[in-house]
Amino acid sequence: MVSLPGPGERWRCTRCGNLTRFDVTRTNRVREYWHLDLSGAASVEEATPLAETIEQVACRWCGAQDAVQLVPRPAPDEGRPAGP
Repeated sequence: MVSLPGPGERWRCTRCGNLTRFDVTRTNRVREYWHLDLSGAASVEEATPLAETIEQVACRWCGAQDAVQLVPRPAPDEGRPAGP
């Protein structure tokens, strides 16, 4: 099971190298405050997350479901060409 990336992490597909496109299947448990107007139409005015489970992360490019892993995110200056 793959977890959500933290501040210094990102996902990477080890099969094709994808770093940007993933299909994420997750389950959320949320407590919501619903306001119903006099006609009965509802709107959610407040939502409080209670739990989240990442069930699956699949690579959008190659479809791999077992090849996505967390890797360190590069530093902000890393990988950019030096300016004039």
